[in-house]
Amino acid sequence: MADVKIKPLGDRVLVEPAQAETKTASGIIIPDTAKEKPQKGTVIAVGDGKKDEPMTVKPGDQVLYGKYSGTEINVDGAEYLIMRESDIYAII
Repeated sequence: MADVKIKPLGDRVLVEPAQAETKTASGIIIPDTAKEKPQKGTVIAVGDGKKDEPMTVKPGDQVLYGKYSGTEINVDGAEYLIMRESDIYAII
């Protein structure tokens, strides 16, 4: 897990997306322009939550989220997503 000096505020979560598939099951290489955006990742940091609503995810959790959830940010050359906890569908 990455050591990032970002602390999300409120009910926001910092997620490191999983790598996109580079090959199909049959071995065909997928070009960068046709790769699917990953919908799972690892929680890196979490905010303190809202009043009366504690956070249910914690750093290190593997999560599933919506295809277009979150905002992409670049920190020290690494890509992350910052999103609300409500954009996360499940912990896997």
